[in-house]
Order: sequence, then C-alpha cells, then structure tokens
Amino acid sequence: MLDFDLPILIKGAGDVATGVAHRLYRAGFRPLMTELPQPLTVRRMVSFSEAVYAGRVEVEEVPAVRAAALDEALALRREGVVPVIVDPQGEIQRQWRPRVLIEATLAKHNTGITMGDAPLVIALGPGFTAGHDAHAVVETKRGHGLGRVITGGGAEPNTGEPEAVAGYTHQRVLRAPCPGVFTPLAAIGDTVAPGQVVGRVGEVPVTAAIAGVVRGLLHEGLSVTPGLKIGDIDPRGVPEYCFTISDKARAVGGGVLEAIGAFVSGR
Repeated sequence: MLDFDLPILIKGAGDVATGVAHRLYRAGFRPLMTELPQPLTVRRMVSFSEAVYAGRVEVEEVPAVRAAALDEALALRREGVVPVIVDPQGEIQRQWRPRVLIEATLAKHNTGITMGDAPLVIALGPGFTAGHDAHAVVETKRGHGLGRVITGGGAEPNTGEPEAVAGYTHQRVLRAPCPGVFTPLAAIGDTVAPGQVVGRVGEVPVTAAIAGVVRGLLHEGLSVTPGLKIGDIDPRGVPEYCFTISDKARAVGGGVLEAIGAFVSGR
C-alpha cells in the first residue's frame, strides 16, 4: 500500500519539476520543493518557482506557496499546498531527511547528489548515471523514450540544441544579446511576428525570429549574461499551451511516479 505521506523533496521548481510535482500531488502525494533566490525560469506560468516572486501561485488548480522555513513548509504540506523554499545550500535536505529526493533542476550535470542522499534518489535527464549517482534516472528527451525509467545507465546525452517544435529549434529561443537587466515588452501568451521586439536587455532590444506565441519570458528585473535563455516563442501559435503543463513535463512526471511506486512496493 502506498504511503501518501512519504517525504518527497524536489530540487528545482521549473516547468518540468512542476509537472512532476503536479502529477505526484494529483496522485495523492505531498512533495516539498526547493529553489534558488532568483529562479531563471522561462515558462513561469506553469512553474511553481514563480511562488518565490509572487508568494503564491496555482498551476492547473494546484496551489504552491513560498515558505520561509521548514516548519512553515511542513504546515503548508499538511494543508494540501505545495511548499516552495528558497534553499540554495541544500539545508532542507539535511534537516528533513526525505525518503525520496528528486533532482529536477535539469542542470545536465551532477549537481552533487549521491545515492546516499535518500533511500530513493531520482535524477531527471542527462548528466546522471543510475546505479552510481542515483537509483533511477528519468529520460527527458522528447522521442520514443521520453519518461522512461532507467535503472542502469544514463539518459540521452545533451546535444546543446534546443528541442524542435514545429520544425524550429534555436530560432524559437530568445537569448540575451549582452549583459544587463532584462525588461519584458510583451506578455506570455501574446502573439508576435518575426522581428517584433519582445523585450530588452539594458537598452538592447530582443526580437522574435519567428511568428508564434510568447510561451515564456524571464521575470522582469533579473540580471542576465550573454547567451542566457530569456524567452521562448511557440510557433504552433496556441496561447493555451503557455498556461498548461506540457506533454513532456507530464511524461517525465509519470516516470517519477512509476519509480516511486516501484520503490514503495519493493520491486
């Protein structure tokens, strides 16, 4: 029988991590999430990391609230809310000692986790080896293996190329042209045309290379470095996609749920 009070800690609260948390929450679990002081999340409308800035957010009817400390987070968890704690040094992991640790920052390299960090350690995407860094790795690359639970070996390697959407790869990604402070000049969900200015870094404009819908933009006022991803244009042109969890995040969440179920049942 599943223990729905199982202590589950998710490192990271971006869009894929949120898809994982959302799926676990809907299945009856109550995860706790940690984030950086200034998350660089682009798909903010479907990310619990936005609670760091807003205090409280909802993604598809699941609430998340920023907590100042572990006691507050555990109280929120009992109330049926997903707690998000700013914890760049990993203190919560040491204080709480979760039974399940999910590395969901999508850093594409091992951020320091080991199989000794929890009875079940799950890592998302490339940069980790199941059986060495984690007990299980979940495939995050779109394609036949998306969401697959790997118990020996690693996920598909990082190619450095953005995943294709409607045939577009790097053309759909907005990147900082220079160092400076980012100011959005469009809103997530807006329809834009090629060449349209959607933001600026300092005084330098950032323009859309393709037509589509603004699916994501960094939070206003963040300092960025050259080449940093600051936005995303969806060429499919469906505004609803900006405000709902992606098929990819749901599939990865399903893989995590499978790995937890196997762990709890002793398989």
